[in-house]
Amino acid sequence: MKIEIKKILQYQVAFIPMKGSYEQIPETLGKVVGWLMVKNVEIQMPVYGAYYNSPMEVSEDELEWEVGAAFIGELEAEEDIEIKIVPQHKAVSTVFKGPYGDAASVYMDLIQYAAKEGYEIAGPILESYLNSPDEVPESELLTEVQFPVVKK
Repeated sequence: MKIEIKKILQYQVAFIPMKGSYEQIPETLGKVVGWLMVKNVEIQMPVYGAYYNSPMEVSEDELEWEVGAAFIGELEAEEDIEIKIVPQHKAVSTVFKGPYGDAASVYMDLIQYAAKEGYEIAGPILESYLNSPDEVPESELLTEVQFPVVKK
């Protein structure tokens, strides 16, 4: 597994902040992507999920997360879909191959690598979904896993 510290350029996203079960992810993500497609903007990078706490820390109904997609164009937030600019930053990153639910198995490796390189974690885990279970078997799914980092 290749782990690296990489520079992430500024981008804007449409997203829906959520609280509760991860079982809501596919429907919520579909809503964001569908909205972007109706708005006829260019989706810039793979769809993502950002996770602010863990099922090991809180109950399922207390899970806080968001899903969304980066896009190019001008849009205003509507209903429960929000827009934000993610500033340029550095992240410790790797690509995990396998079922989405198993991607957390690399979190500790990323945290340890960041510390070894003189960085500390500076925000929530972000998973970018590079392909789809509609296109490949679960064992072939690719997820880029990132933690934003800052130099100690």
